[in-house]
Amino acid sequence: MNARLDHRNPLVFDTHELGRRPGALQRLTRTIDAPSSDAVFGIQGVIGVPGGAPVELELRLESVMEGVLVTGTARARVEGECVRCLEPLERELEADFQEMFTYPDADDRGRSKQAEPADDAEDEDMTPLEDGLFDLEPVLRDAVVLALPMQPVCQDDCPGLCAECGARLADDPDHHHDAVDIRWAALQGLADSLQDGEKDEMSGAEAEAGVDEKQEK
Repeated sequence: MNARLDHRNPLVFDTHELGRRPGALQRLTRTIDAPSSDAVFGIQGVIGVPGGAPVELELRLESVMEGVLVTGTARARVEGECVRCLEPLERELEADFQEMFTYPDADDRGRSKQAEPADDAEDEDMTPLEDGLFDLEPVLRDAVVLALPMQPVCQDDCPGLCAECGARLADDPDHHHDAVDIRWAALQGLADSLQDGEKDEMSGAEAEAGVDEKQEK
């Protein structure tokens, strides 16, 4: 095919079998491997579909006057890291999407530019077909990223990590540190130093007493 899109790509679909008769429908199911880069179907460093993991697609292709309306659902397993306790997590993701892929001659066939002025914003949301082919990857990528949690947690009530020592609080609910009022910290340090000094003096006195006892003997 003399097209930029490669029909051998599992995310490139051919609409020739659907035809261009308005109202024609085609349902497709396909399982593809996620791209090797986690940044494609996910939020890099946070959560996403692992590279090579299966992604199940259910598609509904509908021929309309302007082109082909694609409605679908993607299901996949995503992996990430809890933003509170940093433990690994995984869950099942389901993302819905819809996209219009227009015929190159849509204005000549379906809607007349003279009869109905084109909406520039609407045109930007449409992607043209290339020799009857369309690439689903950009649509799928956006749908998956939008369906992902921006701040994933292992559980809704995850308490996170101890701010002082980094211990995982979910493993030790009674974990705590005795708080010391900073206003007393200096006095506590002075008291400790005095106690250490007294201990040193007592040790010195005991040593001298021991020497005197030896001399008397």
